[in-house]
Amino acid sequence: MILYPAIDLYEGKAVRLFKGDYNQMTVYNENPLAVAQDFLCCGATHIHIVDLQGARDGTTPNLETVQKIKQQTGLFCQVGGGIRTMEIVDRYLSAGIDRVILGTAAVTDPDFLTAALSKYGEKIAVGIDIKDGRVAIKGWTETSNEDALAFCGKMQALGVKTVICTDISKDGAMQGTNHSLYKTLSENFSLQIIASGGVSSIEDIQRLTAQNLHGAIIGKAYYSGSLDLAQAIEVAK
Repeated sequence: MILYPAIDLYEGKAVRLFKGDYNQMTVYNENPLAVAQDFLCCGATHIHIVDLQGARDGTTPNLETVQKIKQQTGLFCQVGGGIRTMEIVDRYLSAGIDRVILGTAAVTDPDFLTAALSKYGEKIAVGIDIKDGRVAIKGWTETSNEDALAFCGKMQALGVKTVICTDISKDGAMQGTNHSLYKTLSENFSLQIIASGGVSSIEDIQRLTAQNLHGAIIGKAYYSGSLDLAQAIEVAK
């Protein structure tokens, strides 16, 4: 299983939100590149980056920071947050980013998703943020009518290869991840599933690895020091 340590960007800083609430933001580091370099030192090969301003506003205000991280670390770099037009997809991928994540747009604009998949294939992933069994959109500020499991099936049928599934209720809460959700997903779909939200202990890593998931995202557990990233990466191998 691949571990994706995460950097959430806001105004060029590495931050974390509590359960997606912009009013409950903690700034962890003024220099996100230094954080990414530490990931590299811990043995990481991949990184997950979210532009929180982009997620909220549909823009790319942190593109320069993302590009700097990619260029100076060489990590496999997947980026999400506000990617709602082909122009923004083109901008990220032409800047050397390895994979972009469509969230809101995958729900609200299926034609765009289809066009992006047609043009870029496996470089397009879909973020499925789950709130009470349904898919949340617009930086988690709204909940759509899409049933999460049905939506996964729809994505698989369209040819999406990688999905990042987040249980919002677990995100940043440091209470463990939703193992039953990931068990259900791994048993029912052939997608590359990346678990996100509440991955906060070595036991979480062991259990997710045993479920043959493609990957898991490590966020707050790294920043709070409750999880040793180097150890977690070894366990995931």
